[in-house]
Amino acid sequence: MKKPLIWVIPLCFWLAYNGVDAVSNQPYRTAFHFQPPKNWMNDPNGPMYYKGVYHLFYQYNPYSAIWGNITWAHSISYDLVDWIHLEHALSPTEPYETNGCWSGSATILLDEKPAILYTGANSKNQQFQNLALPKNESDPLLKEWIKSPQNPLISPVDDIEPLNFRDPTTAWLGPDRLWRVIIGGEIGGRGIAILYRSEDFVNWTRSKSPLHISNETGMWECPDFYPVSINGSNGLDTSVQDGLIKHVLKASFNDADHYVLGSYIPGTDTYSVETNFLSNGSDMRYDYGKFYASKSFYDSGKKRRILWGWIKESDSEADDTTKGWSGLQSIPRSILLGESGRQLVQWPIKELEKLRTKQVSFDDVNLKSGSVFEVPGLTAAQADIEISFRLSGLKEAEEMNVSWIDPQLLCKENKAVGKGTIGPFGLLVLASKDLTEHTAVYFRVFRKQYDKYVVLMCSDQSRSSLREGLEKTTYGAFVDVDPLRKTISLRSLIDHSIIESFGGDGKACITARVYPKIAINQEAHLYAFNNGSMDVRVSRLNAWSMKKAQVVSIQKRRKPSIG
Repeated sequence: MKKPLIWVIPLCFWLAYNGVDAVSNQPYRTAFHFQPPKNWMNDPNGPMYYKGVYHLFYQYNPYSAIWGNITWAHSISYDLVDWIHLEHALSPTEPYETNGCWSGSATILLDEKPAILYTGANSKNQQFQNLALPKNESDPLLKEWIKSPQNPLISPVDDIEPLNFRDPTTAWLGPDRLWRVIIGGEIGGRGIAILYRSEDFVNWTRSKSPLHISNETGMWECPDFYPVSINGSNGLDTSVQDGLIKHVLKASFNDADHYVLGSYIPGTDTYSVETNFLSNGSDMRYDYGKFYASKSFYDSGKKRRILWGWIKESDSEADDTTKGWSGLQSIPRSILLGESGRQLVQWPIKELEKLRTKQVSFDDVNLKSGSVFEVPGLTAAQADIEISFRLSGLKEAEEMNVSWIDPQLLCKENKAVGKGTIGPFGLLVLASKDLTEHTAVYFRVFRKQYDKYVVLMCSDQSRSSLREGLEKTTYGAFVDVDPLRKTISLRSLIDHSIIESFGGDGKACITARVYPKIAINQEAHLYAFNNGSMDVRVSRLNAWSMKKAQVVSIQKRRKPSIG
């Protein structure tokens, strides 16, 4: 489909370009992550691909860098890299949404018309589900939205707790031609995906049984439910229900996005999970760092499923007020079922590579025990790094204790400055020249049995900044990689105050927010390091400086005063 030429804007609009170098005293503002020009942003909402245009809505406070006055802001893109900020799509104007237009999702209906289901919170924070439709569905930019006169469509009745009833998913169509949607909730202290059905997308009936419920968790925010292909390389539309597939159920709780895999029977709306949330030590997450309230969508143009996640700040509200903004979105990630069939894998979208410039490459570099190797020639505060490590001497690895089941605790107790046998080895990013500031993204390898090994991936923020009053959490995840047969790979996207890292070709992801005092802009450095007693070989390192994404704001121009 030919793209509409919207880059030529009529005179009734003015354009303002926004970038990291627009304000010299903003060292933490990003260059290629999505963020509005100012103020508070949290959950991604209603992402979709429509008539050749990508749409992202998001929770936004038009007046402050602190949460409140929640509105659906709206931005569009042709490549998910460069963005145009449009006028807000939904603002709280009705009694059922006095306290905000909260999170929700977009669905493409049978007539190819998009629809938004979202949560409104009234003056008592009681939550209701509402519908909005485009004023002009032929407009690929979807600039104006109209709320349904039947709102609210779904109210919290019977046993539903009105303060814990929110965030409708993208709907899917069953074999009976009825739409289904789930809404996150908490009933009797248990997290629940409450299921509703509708013939016309306006009148909804609650199912007698929830899609899923858990005794191990509380409130489920921002649920997501979608199919993934077994042994397939493409994403699937949300309504696909046959073939070799599994279904993913994601719920946001405990400050993380957890997911389970299972089998969904559409005729009975039965969902049988392989392992339930937090059961038997299972803790599958999209990201083991700072990543929450995510939302996925099916990109019909490129036959892939794309995931967005909210990356909140790790500084204080006072810091956010001073800098005038709060919150980022993750890099859009493609998401698939991994080859093992036991977990999802994620990878930054291919389009991001258009920002790469000034490549630096090394092959077959030996990292001796205790060595630190600087990667030169980069804009290290704004970079994309891919590195792979080949190990030898694995039989000398430290033995894995059966009680070591919490990877975050293991990383906290085995920081990058510690000494191990095989590891810690990895990258020191956003590092000062003297290494007094750095964030370490690294691996350690433990021996589980004679020829079985456990790979631990960590992101250690404890020395990320000399500033006080910051959250400097250490994160950790196990990576399902066999170092006997494969190299251990790491990709890190570095963007001033955010580091997104993908271990084992996307089998484990960790995102961190950091605020260096010294290692900012041109004073940031990048190093590879090895603090283990065994040498480690870098089989391949590719690194690129990253250009700035182009971001445009389109706002209605005020008429000049006369007189």
